[in-house]
This record gives sequence, C-alpha cells and structure tokens, in this order.
Amino acid sequence: QVQLVESGGGLVQAGGSLRLSCAASGRTFSSSAMGWFRQAPGKEREFVAVISWTGGITYYADSVKGRFTISRDNTMNTLYLQMNSLKPEDTAVYYCAASGVVAIISAQYHYWGQGTQVTVSS
Repeated sequence: QVQLVESGGGLVQAGGSLRLSCAASGRTFSSSAMGWFRQAPGKEREFVAVISWTGGITYYADSVKGRFTISRDNTMNTLYLQMNSLKPEDTAVYYCAASGVVAIISAQYHYWGQGTQVTVSS
C-alpha cells in the first residue's frame, strides 16, 4: 500500500514556475509507476505526466510537453513535477497517483493523494 501527500501548490503569475512534490510512504513506492493528474473546476480529471519506477520512461500530455518535467527520487520516496511557463489554463487541483503500470488512464491508478491547488493568474 502507498500513502501519498502532495505539496508545493500555490498562486503564481502566468509565465512563472512551481515545483510540486509528492511524498510517499509504503514499501511499494520504488516499484510503482507514478503519475500526475489535474482537475479544473467543472472539468474531468486529466492526465498530465507519468514516470516509470526506474525513472527511465516518461510521458506527457501534449498540453504540458516542453513545459513540465516529471521526476522521482526513490531514495527519498518522492515524486516531483517541475512546472515552467505556466498558463492560466494550467489552473487546477493537481494529484499524484501510483500504479503498477505506466499508464495515462486514471482508472489504472490505485492510490491517490489529496491534491494540491495550483492557480495561475493572467
């Protein structure tokens, strides 16, 4: 089992940067693929990025490709999302999640954090 706690959200101006962290507890973190999802008000939760358990495979949604970077530190049981060149449309609650496979579909993730709010002002 994996418990996940996100942090690092906040209010930032368009063009700015934020780094989200996801602290994991539980012995399976280092063997889990980890993903970031987001949900804006009135919209469905959408995939943002995923990283394999070794960190050797990453995949991004087209909307964030080139601006966001997912990474992980298995020695610290922590997942990161570096977000640069932020846009107002990036405003959402961001969730980290753990899965047994590298996936972009939320249904394939079994463990979720509580989310952290990111607000980008124009």
